[in-house]
Amino acid sequence: MRRLICAMMLICCAVGRADEPSFELDVMPILSKAGCNGGGCHGAIAGKAGFRLSLFGYDPESDYRTITRDARGRRIDFADPGTSLLLTKPTMALPHKGGKRLDVGGDDYKLLAAWIEAGCPGPKADEKKLAGVDLAPVETAAAPGQKVTFTVTARYSDGSTRDVTRWARFTSADETVATVDTNGNATVVGHGAGAVTAWFSSKIAVANLIAPFPHSVSPADYAAAPRANVIDELNLAQLEQLHLKPSPPCDEATFLRRAFLDTIGRLPTPEEVREYLADRSPAKKERLVSLLLARPEFVDYWAYKWSDVLLVTGAKLRPAAVDAYSRWIRDRVAENVPWDRFVREVVAARGSSIENGATNFFAVHQDPETVAENVAQAFLALSINCAKCHNHPLEKWTNDQYYAFANLFARVRAKGWGGEARSGDGQRTLFVEAKGDLLQPKTGKPQPPAPLDGEPLPMDDAGDRREPLATWLTSPDNPYFTRAIVNRVWANFFGIGLVEPVDDLRSTNPASNEKLLAALSGFTIEHGYDLKALMRLILLSETYARSSVPLPENRDDRRWFARAYPKRLMAEVLSDAISDVTGVRDRYTETMLADGSTEKIVAYDAGTRALELRDSTVKNYFLKTFGRNAREITCECERSSQPSLVQVLHLSNGSTLNDKLAAKEGRVTQILATDPAPAQLVEDAWLVALSRKPTDAERKPIEEMLTKAPAEEKRQIVEDMYWSLLTSREFLFRH
Repeated sequence: MRRLICAMMLICCAVGRADEPSFELDVMPILSKAGCNGGGCHGAIAGKAGFRLSLFGYDPESDYRTITRDARGRRIDFADPGTSLLLTKPTMALPHKGGKRLDVGGDDYKLLAAWIEAGCPGPKADEKKLAGVDLAPVETAAAPGQKVTFTVTARYSDGSTRDVTRWARFTSADETVATVDTNGNATVVGHGAGAVTAWFSSKIAVANLIAPFPHSVSPADYAAAPRANVIDELNLAQLEQLHLKPSPPCDEATFLRRAFLDTIGRLPTPEEVREYLADRSPAKKERLVSLLLARPEFVDYWAYKWSDVLLVTGAKLRPAAVDAYSRWIRDRVAENVPWDRFVREVVAARGSSIENGATNFFAVHQDPETVAENVAQAFLALSINCAKCHNHPLEKWTNDQYYAFANLFARVRAKGWGGEARSGDGQRTLFVEAKGDLLQPKTGKPQPPAPLDGEPLPMDDAGDRREPLATWLTSPDNPYFTRAIVNRVWANFFGIGLVEPVDDLRSTNPASNEKLLAALSGFTIEHGYDLKALMRLILLSETYARSSVPLPENRDDRRWFARAYPKRLMAEVLSDAISDVTGVRDRYTETMLADGSTEKIVAYDAGTRALELRDSTVKNYFLKTFGRNAREITCECERSSQPSLVQVLHLSNGSTLNDKLAAKEGRVTQILATDPAPAQLVEDAWLVALSRKPTDAERKPIEEMLTKAPAEEKRQIVEDMYWSLLTSREFLFRH
């Protein structure tokens, strides 16, 4: 009787289905929507209960065989389709640890039933393919408590479309703004600019959701806000949408300090502060920016930042190679080499590791998989690591794409990895073989080499596969390359990226202002990837010059740049700033290693700044405590700006400040030797530490103490004054 009922139900459910269901277009989306092929269910590496599917359906052919052939075909009963485990398990007609996933008589049940009744047709080579998906509405505004219903439309290679909303997976990019359920119904829960993403098969679509803040801001405030360039136009347009009032410009002293720290990584001298504040010419800001971009410290700062990205470290390279790698980067920054050329020279590098420092990128990453992962992370801001074992769980990259990309580096070889190199200078010669491929573990065969989303290269081509890769990688048409570098540069000057985290440009992590990111990318392409041109545009924008003091109408702004966001100085910049103020520089030493044993200890020159260190393995307690990038992996997460109790204790009682302030060769000693007036002494301290003059409330109490203090107590007062400045938030942060 039970078999008869199931069979009749199957027949009834199939009524009205004229066309033959497709495994890839119909069955796979149902399994994905139900979570059957998720990482916590049958998509796990070991599967569940003896039933294993590819994660998120990245391998339809394998899944088809598993469903219809494995376990002697028990999951499909052609003689009695209604009793198929594919139907009885997810409906709980039979016990199922995964719980109920389908409703008997529901649309998905009917479709699966019709597919079984049709004889379980498999994937077809000539079947239409999914070309893309559209999410509607593309942009909408709503207030907290309101709901927005999204629909997903699939586009196919034959020009047809189809509503696939019920099979799409929905996520909210910012759940403090909106949440979204499994049916695409979003509920606005807070204020801001959020996004909803829809994932159907391997395609992703994003829609913007605007929830304006409950501020009453006059349109005249936006119209009157100063505008210098396209950054301000697009930023103000978004702020008006969000009802966030832009903060007024910061004062000139604050801008000067901010521009110095963000552009060259050091404080302006008291003389530079006085000169800038006294300058009344209308072009003073433009002149300042040009001077900063031409300073030698610009090379120190940006070469150090790119050394973080490219992992210049003695932990993986011999000393001569570290020196060559670091020198190569510095030379490119000094020459203002366009970013696309810079990257091309790294990716396609060959020759001696001493004569061509860029080749050391391949010494740091010695296997094709690691090279591929770090090329994607460093230059595209994409993490493809997860796709090494299975389809990426948060992105569209498949396991096949991972090995196709990695195979581009399979023929890169090096001479001199062993033998004399271990006891000598470590010189290696990078070259490319005419043959050799990386095997795809799943198939045991090489995957045709191809860039991500690019066309495969001929397997039998004996040329250097990295050349076409470099062309694809640095192409203006590459949807990631330009955005990645623009976002990195923007984050340096604003404290956070338009996309956060900075090196996570996946489709499901949209920009806070997509129009602005697109415009800056277009600007960078038009200017031939001249990063100084991009920096100048940012530095001269009114958005960059806004005050960090929040207004009632923008206090809740977290990522839309209605105001400047204070950020703690990075470890190396902070260390150098303390040395500049105290007049006492750190002494750095570097331990050279060979075969795991100490070879020798080399001292850097006495005047070396932290930003001039070529190697991240240089031991320094202060730099380690304040979150220096260890350069072990290509990730912005390697550098930490999080405060800690250890940092507080080190500033309060540690040797870094106290010893430098008490040093005989330090600033305090030199100043007191000239017996300055109390007013001059106080003003100089504020100028050198905070790049501004003290207020009357700050100046008068200390002047009085210095005037009344006996000679033997004056030094202690001065040391305490400098200590209080160096431990203040105003000094420790760029604001």
